[in-house]
Amino acid sequence: MSETFDLDAALDAYRGRGREALLPVLWNVQSELGSISPESVRRISHALRVPEADIYGVIGFYTLFHEEATGRRIIRVCADPTCALAGADEVLRDLCSRLGIAEGETTADAEYTVEHSPCLGLCDFAPAALVSSRGEVDKSLPAATVDALLGDWNETYFKPAGDVDSVMLDGSLADAPQTLAQYGDYAALRKALDEMSPDEVIAEVEASGLIGRGGAAFPTGLKWKFTRAAPGAEKYVVCNADESEPGTFKDRVLMEHRPHLLLEGITLAAYAVGTSQAYIFIRGEYPKATAILHEAIQQAQARGLLGEDIMGSGFSLDIEIRRGAGAYICGEETALFEAIEGKRGFPRIKPPYPTTYGLFGQPTAANNVETLCAAPLIINRGADWFRGIGSAGSAGPKLVSVSGHVGRPGVYEIAPGMTLRHFLDQVCGGVSGELQAVLMGGAAGTFLLPDEIDVKLTFEDLRAAGSTFGSGAIMVFNTTADLGDLLLRLGRFFQHESCGKCFPCQLGTQRQVEILERLDAPHSGDRERLLDVGMTMTEASLCGLGHTAGIAVMSAIEKFPGLFQA
Repeated sequence: MSETFDLDAALDAYRGRGREALLPVLWNVQSELGSISPESVRRISHALRVPEADIYGVIGFYTLFHEEATGRRIIRVCADPTCALAGADEVLRDLCSRLGIAEGETTADAEYTVEHSPCLGLCDFAPAALVSSRGEVDKSLPAATVDALLGDWNETYFKPAGDVDSVMLDGSLADAPQTLAQYGDYAALRKALDEMSPDEVIAEVEASGLIGRGGAAFPTGLKWKFTRAAPGAEKYVVCNADESEPGTFKDRVLMEHRPHLLLEGITLAAYAVGTSQAYIFIRGEYPKATAILHEAIQQAQARGLLGEDIMGSGFSLDIEIRRGAGAYICGEETALFEAIEGKRGFPRIKPPYPTTYGLFGQPTAANNVETLCAAPLIINRGADWFRGIGSAGSAGPKLVSVSGHVGRPGVYEIAPGMTLRHFLDQVCGGVSGELQAVLMGGAAGTFLLPDEIDVKLTFEDLRAAGSTFGSGAIMVFNTTADLGDLLLRLGRFFQHESCGKCFPCQLGTQRQVEILERLDAPHSGDRERLLDVGMTMTEASLCGLGHTAGIAVMSAIEKFPGLFQA
């Protein structure tokens, strides 16, 4: 044990809370000690009354937790598709060479451990890394040079969203997060508390046509209505900020720049469904956004905009931040609930659905960051205003994350309806080099060829074209990109992130990688094998991860048949 860290004193803050405090406790211990030793597990078990075997199961499930000793500083370099295009493999090799170790090893002086990381949500600053230093706050940062990783770094990595009129991003993105004084006094919440009943808030959101911005596109007002109407002693609102899809980083930008817009949106949702408790589950690889949200919550509480008797209305709300620990599966809402409850992030069988049986077995409304950030705009400006932007099936402003071979990668706010070609050429600075393909929707998306990019950027038009808007990720590849390598990296991502609860996904992602590893010399029948594996995962998996783990590969088989010829 560290001489300066008193584990028993740290545990005192969590005694009596039981298993739901497990992830915060594990983060506390690892942040101070670098790993979670058997002695720490034993004492945590006694404090929380959770079996040691269960604690080890949780530690082993989440990538960012360590049982074994690590270096004082852990450097995780992203080597997923966009970072790979920007030279992440070379950065990782140079880093290991400089330190005299192999990937996954620790230096002899116990100063550094180097690991590969899945996507860090910094695709607009590729290549990227996450640095964890014992006793300090983790930092995610651009990793263009090894010197930056081993020495001091500049944490200011904001960049403008481009010359696009915006309400959600509020114009150009400044270097610092928006303070409460800059944001304003939660006018939408005040309007709701003073002039609207919870049912009227739900009706306004429903009339706006707002659909989920996390990929599922479920009507938000309907979800809130179901949650409010469900019987239950307690209800919850959960903000899903576990944005882990390779190529997707818009929610990170919202949290880092407009934290109070998110907090106001969460508070409106809580008022609408009738709860006094909300959670933000944020991915462990977003330390900067986490710190910004903590500060914003304190600012709002100090002004009486959160906490007890908000604005003298009698309505109260506590918002608690829970940090994930490296598991893409926790982006699936029921797996996220399991994580908050202190368990491994295994998805639940549906039905029952979260609106009737969600977090802690109670009715729960779970929405992603962008969806909740739209709520204050709707209440302030009205449903008609929101519907006046975009199309009938894609109402309201939409954020998209653009990465890869474009002149200006970043997050852009658009009115759905412009073509993808116009967006890339006129908004994003054009394609760098000759376009080969666009991967729409992130790792679980589909490819569009150069002659297919005149499609309109709406949910309905992309669906009709056999593609997807998904979470709004647009990954651009010119003719220098090795599509076989890209598919293999995506395959390995899904293999690593499969939770193992259901066999179609657990085995299917393994078989998919095995076949993709021999793309340079494919066997006869590999094309059919990949299609069979992909369709089996799509039709038989338990949750959305398995349903979509083979989508990009099956899309590539259709669009690039030559890749799979023996």
